[in-house]
Amino acid sequence: MSETADEAALEAARYLLSAAAIRERSAALFARIEDGSSEHFAFAPEAMGPIADMVAALTRERFADLEVPFHSRWRHFEAGGIDRFASLAAARGWASPAEAARAMGDLAIVSVLLDAGAGPLWRYHEAATGETIGRSEGLALASFAMFAAGSFSAVPADPLRADAAALDSIGSDEFADGFQIGPDNPLEGADGRRALLASLADAVRLAPDLFAVEDDPRPGGIIDALAAEAVDGALPAPAILEAVLDGLGPMWPGRLTLAGQPLGDTWLYPALGDGSPGSDLVPFHKLSSWLSYSLIEPLSVRGVTVTDIDGLTGLAEYRNGGLFVDGGALRLRDPAAAASPHAVDEPLVVEWRAATVTLLDRLAPMIRERLGVDAATLPLASILEGGTWLAGRRLAQQKRSDASPPIGIISDGTVF
Repeated sequence: MSETADEAALEAARYLLSAAAIRERSAALFARIEDGSSEHFAFAPEAMGPIADMVAALTRERFADLEVPFHSRWRHFEAGGIDRFASLAAARGWASPAEAARAMGDLAIVSVLLDAGAGPLWRYHEAATGETIGRSEGLALASFAMFAAGSFSAVPADPLRADAAALDSIGSDEFADGFQIGPDNPLEGADGRRALLASLADAVRLAPDLFAVEDDPRPGGIIDALAAEAVDGALPAPAILEAVLDGLGPMWPGRLTLAGQPLGDTWLYPALGDGSPGSDLVPFHKLSSWLSYSLIEPLSVRGVTVTDIDGLTGLAEYRNGGLFVDGGALRLRDPAAAASPHAVDEPLVVEWRAATVTLLDRLAPMIRERLGVDAATLPLASILEGGTWLAGRRLAQQKRSDASPPIGIISDGTVF
């Protein structure tokens, strides 16, 4: 490539690593579904009203005062109405908000990266409560218990942290014990998840400006780096995602690259290509976006006000996506396609995920109208929590005995 072509490719890569690109590229792809060009999906706009009714009713049922928290990993640590981290923090007694926020960042990053779909069979038994729970909440409680036990720390005197030295030394037996994996309790993508911890260790070592805490590579160091970017104590939410994608980009082996930049959760969709660099690519950055939402609370503890929450997008995953398929707004042109699982890079899955992002944006004002609130009161992050993901799960429970998504995904534990 010429120097100009190199520059254009690098600019395209930087764009694809942004929240704006998720929203804009998803909308461009969804336009093909809406105009009937898609081979896989048709859009039924008349189904959007009933879906909005369902989510609005569920939101009011769960949050009568409509003070809905942001969708984040912290809600899962509160499963069953128990604020587990608050109890842990009270016992630990960090010396400063910065220390507490750093530890929260450690926990959030490790837990979110282990949060890809668990599959329908896996369950986690929490000894303290006697509860047995699966899927995302179960994964959260398993990772929380490992954090509380010091599994992610190489400093015995300071167990409530995560650091590179510990993350890349967790063996398969320790991981299996922590997540209670066995022949009768299989966890989808278990090897991929454990490998992610080692990849996280490498990533935090490679980016000391983002992650090092006094020469100590820790995931939670990103909280200090983000706090330093704040202007007058405020930081726009899309800047969190950009930092996450910049710092954790090297973690995703075998993914697409452009101009030497790893693109993470970005997938080829040739029908959008116009010959310009990156025009045939669609980014989703699901885990990174979920992580960005989950870093808002640690930043708040650190004293940073996060603004432009709606600059982030909805999450392109199977519960929000399932809401629109099971709710009838997205219809498979070939219903038989739901009978077998699909790889994440298949056009059908790329279309489904792009439609999820765009339809969440369209659904948000409909839900606000039904609840009589504005975007400042109910940003997209609160609509997700209120919420679209739970509505998707409830529809799945009604339609399939194992509550599986309407379209099966072949997961390696690093995307969904």
